[in-house]
Amino acid sequence: MEKGTRILIFTGGTLDSWATRHIRKGDVLVGVDRGALFLVEHGYKPDYALGDFDSVSEEEKNNIMKYAQTFSDCDPVMKDQTDTEMAFEWALEQHPGEVLLLGALGTRFDHSLANVHLLRRGLDKGISCRIIDPYNELRLTNQQLLVQKGAYHHVSLLPLSLKVTGITLDGFQYPLQDATLNLGDSLGISNVLLGESGKITISDGLLLVIQSKD
Repeated sequence: MEKGTRILIFTGGTLDSWATRHIRKGDVLVGVDRGALFLVEHGYKPDYALGDFDSVSEEEKNNIMKYAQTFSDCDPVMKDQTDTEMAFEWALEQHPGEVLLLGALGTRFDHSLANVHLLRRGLDKGISCRIIDPYNELRLTNQQLLVQKGAYHHVSLLPLSLKVTGITLDGFQYPLQDATLNLGDSLGISNVLLGESGKITISDGLLLVIQSKD
């Protein structure tokens, strides 16, 4: 795999045709458990399929094995990581240009929140990572982030550390200058970009940036 390649991880949360629209030529496609089945059923051959595959039938698992370039399964009990975490760690080890997590949000809030926390690992390694679903795009920053409006109407800022300091917003309807957000504060919810882009700068802490649409 070439350094700087984009890796898309399709995991077992909410997935539909919206997810395939994010695939570009040259992307590395990783299917996690039922996410691998999603790729196969939509005509894609996963570059890597992994997981315990406890959410697919034996026939579906065999179908994944048939089409995946590389296949790896594990015991559903004797493991210390979720399937998504294993896939994410593998992706970071490839030194990609970007990692997209698709299907990382769903009905299991515990899994969804754990997947949001994975963004910290990408940040620590200096790798751009995003979680995307039909209505939201999530990123994490500890320095500066440029936000493009695109299809999203709202931008919300939530601390992922106990405190985020030095928050300055440029290009937003509700500006902030050297502000502080503590864990649990809702001040950063539902801001709006004035134009097509805006800049978020912070001095210290971990700030979760959620762009969303209704």
